[in-house]
Amino acid sequence: MSATHVVTGAASGIGREVALRLRDRGARLLLPVRSHQRVEELTPVFPEAEIVVVDLADPGAVLAAPECPEVASVTHAAGVVELGRVGDLSTEDWQRQLAVNLVAPAVLTRRLLPGLRAARGTVVFVNSGAGLRANPDWAAYAASKFGLRALADALREEEREQGVRVTSVFPGRTATPMQRKVHDQEGQQYDEARWIRPETVAEAILSAIDAPEDAVIPEITIRPR
Repeated sequence: MSATHVVTGAASGIGREVALRLRDRGARLLLPVRSHQRVEELTPVFPEAEIVVVDLADPGAVLAAPECPEVASVTHAAGVVELGRVGDLSTEDWQRQLAVNLVAPAVLTRRLLPGLRAARGTVVFVNSGAGLRANPDWAAYAASKFGLRALADALREEEREQGVRVTSVFPGRTATPMQRKVHDQEGQQYDEARWIRPETVAEAILSAIDAPEDAVIPEITIRPR
């Protein structure tokens, strides 16, 4: 049996593009999604994939995600964003963004580590420009992404001798449903032609997964032209 590729956020945006490319290669896919509705939506697109409901906002649910004997790659592409000033953000806004954007990738990676070690697999954390610089109104989201970079850096060194590779990808603004929501929150008109295509970011992610075994790509930064 071939090793499994795990992709979160496969319902839209960058995660969907990564999953589509892996599907077209005939890869074995495990796709955690947030609801049974998502399962119904994705099954016709990924008929051979194992699609399971995992609430990424609930660490207990993430910990119960299926294990895989061998994991070729994990792409953490799911994420949520809620803009607001520190003085205005609710506790729930902080908790949800930290849970989905940081805690869930950590817990899911821990769950899959035995399979990653067995396959000498690759973990890709889809970060953000907000993981490198925090601007006004972005405190909670940026904090989750700064933490995600720390998680990736620590994991890379911890698992180096086990053969597990870890890559952080820092896309600038990308034409995804999340970006449309960000524009709505910012009160700006959304024009997807201004931003990076999710297909472009997916190709960068695949380049990290496909890198020769003698190398690791620690970080990839992508910006709109």
